[in-house]
Amino acid sequence: MRTTSDRIRHAVSFEILALFLVTPLGAWVFSLPLADIGLIGVGSATIAMLWNYVYNIAFDRAMQRLAGGTLKTVPIRVLHAVLFEAGLLLVLAPFIAWYLGVGLWHAVVMDVAFALFYMVYAFAFNWGYDRLFPIPEWQVPQGQVTH
Repeated sequence: MRTTSDRIRHAVSFEILALFLVTPLGAWVFSLPLADIGLIGVGSATIAMLWNYVYNIAFDRAMQRLAGGTLKTVPIRVLHAVLFEAGLLLVLAPFIAWYLGVGLWHAVVMDVAFALFYMVYAFAFNWGYDRLFPIPEWQVPQGQVTH
């Protein structure tokens, strides 16, 4: 499993890159001031970073117990991303509604749009991160075939 420092590097780099992408894109899509989307982005990123840390430890421990390791196949990566975003949606929609002064339904729609972006982004980012920073248990002896 990953070390605490590696998990912190993962969470921080994930959120910083995401903010650079989602802030201008969100302001454009929702026709809102960049500052409002930026503040929602920073607040959401802070909440998401904490959730990311806790969620990934729990997910890896569950995988370790259920599968005997943490090597993620494509279907497991999809499940990982969907469950992460569903948990985050429960927290972020009320925050967005409160900050923008909109109804909860409007905030849910906005949050779902952000979640769709983040789901694709999380899948791509995590796959890339795992390739850049593999952990020893994922090393396959030469000549052995992986799935």
